[in-house]
Amino acid sequence: MEVNPLAVIIVNSDSKGDRLLFRYPYRIECDSGVVNKHKKRNPYAINTSDDILQKTPQHTSNITKGHLTGFTDEVLSTLFAVKSELCNQKFELKVNDVRFVSHPTLMQRKEFRKSSSTERHLILINIVFALHAQASFSIVKSYYQLSKKLGLALKMEEQRVGYLSEEIGQMIKTHDEVANTIELDSAVAGDRDLSAFDIILEKSSLAQAIKSVHQDLCTTGLLNTTLNQSLTLSFCLPQKAHQSHKKGCIVEPEAIDKCLKSLKPYHGMLLLVDFAELLDCVPPSGASMLLQFFEVYNPLKSLQNMASDADLHIDHVNKLVGHLVYWAKATIIYPLCETNVYVIAPDAPLHTKSHLVEKFAARFSGMSLFEVISDFSLPTSIGHLTTPLQQTARQRILAQMVLWMLQHHLLMQLHTYVQFMPSDMDDCDNRSIDFNNDVVRRDDDTEQDIDEVLDDEIPRSSLGQASDDELNDGSMLSMSSQPLPVPNISGRSITEDRFSAAGSTVSDNIAAQPSSSHKSNFSMTASMSTDNCDSIDSIEDEEKIKDLLNVFQLQDRIAIQRIPASTNVDDLSLMVKLYQAGYFKSEHHLEEIMYFENLRRWQLLQLLDKFRDVLVIYETEDPAIASMYQNITNFN
Repeated sequence: MEVNPLAVIIVNSDSKGDRLLFRYPYRIECDSGVVNKHKKRNPYAINTSDDILQKTPQHTSNITKGHLTGFTDEVLSTLFAVKSELCNQKFELKVNDVRFVSHPTLMQRKEFRKSSSTERHLILINIVFALHAQASFSIVKSYYQLSKKLGLALKMEEQRVGYLSEEIGQMIKTHDEVANTIELDSAVAGDRDLSAFDIILEKSSLAQAIKSVHQDLCTTGLLNTTLNQSLTLSFCLPQKAHQSHKKGCIVEPEAIDKCLKSLKPYHGMLLLVDFAELLDCVPPSGASMLLQFFEVYNPLKSLQNMASDADLHIDHVNKLVGHLVYWAKATIIYPLCETNVYVIAPDAPLHTKSHLVEKFAARFSGMSLFEVISDFSLPTSIGHLTTPLQQTARQRILAQMVLWMLQHHLLMQLHTYVQFMPSDMDDCDNRSIDFNNDVVRRDDDTEQDIDEVLDDEIPRSSLGQASDDELNDGSMLSMSSQPLPVPNISGRSITEDRFSAAGSTVSDNIAAQPSSSHKSNFSMTASMSTDNCDSIDSIEDEEKIKDLLNVFQLQDRIAIQRIPASTNVDDLSLMVKLYQAGYFKSEHHLEEIMYFENLRRWQLLQLLDKFRDVLVIYETEDPAIASMYQNITNFN
């Protein structure tokens, strides 16, 4: 994979010259044994090719078995012992199919840092990462940041106790001792260098740290290396770290940042690892906050609720959660509840030989992964799979199985989005509308006022309060409780979601109309007074409705006025409020609308049902969560 580094190289430059101090790996295993990279070509050998100029040059590769080859130590030291003008900035070099990335760091030796700065007292250390030439820009940027962090860490330890000077002196001494004890001939030169690297790796703590860095990058992508037994270096390569949960896939840091920027207080968090593994990615200063947050962690709670329970500011919780997500320790979800709708993820590794089958059986004894996940072949809510007669323990097991499948990216949550889409008006096709003059021109060149058109479309009597029969005929959330229509692919009704208001019924939310028999109990004077009040209220309602309808264009206004619920001031006011807030543009799901507008689910569902002729709903992922995996590059 292009994520893994080919090699890590340490080059030093000072007043004594340039030197390659250490490189890892320095041995390459192949089918025929260890490859000797340092074997020199006989300078007296004669090239027997007669037609060199006519032969097509072959492509030169410097990668063997995923490791760097073809470069001698002298060449590498010459390439990366850069001038002081190139220090403390990004250094990048491409040779054949290899790209070298580093951040050369220039520092003073500890014993001379208080004296005048002279060139012979300076140390240039360059930690170079050899990568595949086709590595993406984000991968190259990540390795550059790691090289910079390593250089700064060494600079701090050098200024504190002279750690780097001591390590450099020990490595150079080892190279010189090996060179003096072994005969310098070309056949043994390679063995000489290999022996020097072996001794350096055994004695030098810096070399051991470099080896640990390379191995961690190739295995998990998570670093937690200690330099000089005092300074801990933590680093995450997200392109590699997230592959532990989605094998063969690369999650770009930009996608993670986009997801975290869209984080809302109503979102939740789901841990992907045990708590013991969280401490490796958090510095000691943040361990206490992590423990405080973990005590109230619950995937059934929102981030806002957990912040309140932990007595932490929501911004601190967002930063902590963002750090865990970046390090592939957690993922963003919507808090688990019975109204959540899930479906099998399109890239779920569900095949007969999948390792998840046995892992699921070991976690939930007696349960089959295929049998459980088959319930989500079509979008299904958790509440649809449970009944009040089920035992609490069984419901708890179902919740645990759903969380397990979310941790392994087998399920995808769907949210309901709303789009304002009034139907086409056939009887408006033969009209030309002049909005500037509030006139409608017909085909026969006759003009008609817009208000007259609206009066023709909707009888004036319908602008008053709708009758019980009209409400019952037009509302799908009336006593019949018919489901709200959804796209055919969903296979479920939005009204299958349980209302959050316990004990409330749909009939309680329908305004009861006073009967004429009630008026017979009052005097004529009272009746006249009541009639006058009703008349005044009716006029005020008509004015409010007219003002609310002016928000829409003419054709949209006509379509809305055909809906019985448009004669109800409260229903129309809420509909206009959400329309003007931009919630009906397929950009906000129901849970988000409920949170920001302080609405109950049953209130929103009733509104969508009453205005179903102009509001279209559909189900899809939450872009804030799905954005992290939208631009995935798969290498399988």
